[in-house]
Amino acid sequence: MIFNVEQETLPREELEAIQLQRLQNLCERVYANVPHYREQFIKAGVTPADIRSLSDLSKLPFTEKQDLRDNYPFGLFAVPKENIVRLHASSGTTGKATVVGYTQRDVNNWAELMARSFMAAGASRSDFIHNAYGYGLFTGGLGVHYGAERLGATVIPISGGGTKRQVSLMDDFGATVICCTPSYGLVLHEAAQQAGIDMRDLPLRVGIFGAEPWTDEMRNDLQDKMGIDAVNIYGLSEIMGPGVSIECAVAKDGMHIFEDHFLPEIIDPVTGEQLPPGETGELVITTLTKEGIPLIRYRTRDITSLNYTPCKCGRTHVRMNRITGRSDDMLIIRGVNVFPSQIESIILETEGASPHYQIIVKRDGNLDTVEVQVEIDESLFSDAIKNLQKIEMRIQKTIKEFLGVSSKVRLVEPRSIERSQGKAKRVFDLRDKA
Repeated sequence: MIFNVEQETLPREELEAIQLQRLQNLCERVYANVPHYREQFIKAGVTPADIRSLSDLSKLPFTEKQDLRDNYPFGLFAVPKENIVRLHASSGTTGKATVVGYTQRDVNNWAELMARSFMAAGASRSDFIHNAYGYGLFTGGLGVHYGAERLGATVIPISGGGTKRQVSLMDDFGATVICCTPSYGLVLHEAAQQAGIDMRDLPLRVGIFGAEPWTDEMRNDLQDKMGIDAVNIYGLSEIMGPGVSIECAVAKDGMHIFEDHFLPEIIDPVTGEQLPPGETGELVITTLTKEGIPLIRYRTRDITSLNYTPCKCGRTHVRMNRITGRSDDMLIIRGVNVFPSQIESIILETEGASPHYQIIVKRDGNLDTVEVQVEIDESLFSDAIKNLQKIEMRIQKTIKEFLGVSSKVRLVEPRSIERSQGKAKRVFDLRDKA
């Protein structure tokens, strides 16, 4: 099923005509109303009148997260503050928070995009949607909430935390759709096991997981443990929140970007040059319809590629492939580029290893060292030590063969790695703290 057939199935030529018109309008608005953009346009030697085709997008300046911090809190807003009906913000743990503002039209568009997302995932107005994303300044909770209501479904606004109670309420209320981070989905499964509940016996049938990178191996694990159809959703606060793109349940082969609202491109993360369709690089997004804080060529730092081939679900919007990592989260170990998701794939393909792990990077003299701590599957923990050592050696060998990095793998007891109620922290890079 498709929520907005007219917009989601537009022929490419018509879609690009809409994108160009909205891009031109966007450039005029920010040039007139946002001093930062006017200065950046002048530095780049470009004016709104120079944007005559979508290929002219490359003439425009990039926007980076630091630009939002430098203009904290409202310097990038394109409308008067009295037109802003809601604010969201990042945690600001690595600097000043990034603040985004929404007009009423922005909120309405966001709700529709999330309703589109739900329907693409296989949900409908008859569903009970268990929303375990955090509410508050984080965009996840309210983004899902308003989208579920726009769909006409019943939303259960449980938010994060209280894991044991969440499992009980999923059973009591008969939730059919769950929305949370994939790592928290695994935490919920563990809590259900401890309560004597088999999640496969619940009415759950769809899981919509996002807010952190995850692998197809983890998808298979979640589907098997929860008895659901697991789909990947993508979004980021600076662009809107959840609902920028989502997999369709029909194909589960890349996330459809809603191109009538967002104009994507892939660039070389080092040179900034645009890359041709199909090539892997950094995702850059231009918001075409946002009023409160429109962004031009925002560098997401997420590494992916774009697939423009038609999808069997009938949607014509481009699909972005699974995020393999972030250009600013990539680990460089003795000159080798390593993404945590690559190590995760190896762990999840290893019999006896659980999906809970940590990567600890240190420096011993002038050499980088990597230790991968992996929880052993509870059913195998009582096995002979030599069998556990075989699993450690198998993971070490596979990491070396496929990634070219020497590591120490250490199996740890079940439930010994700290659980997160939101995004899981997987990497501890201690090299600068030595």
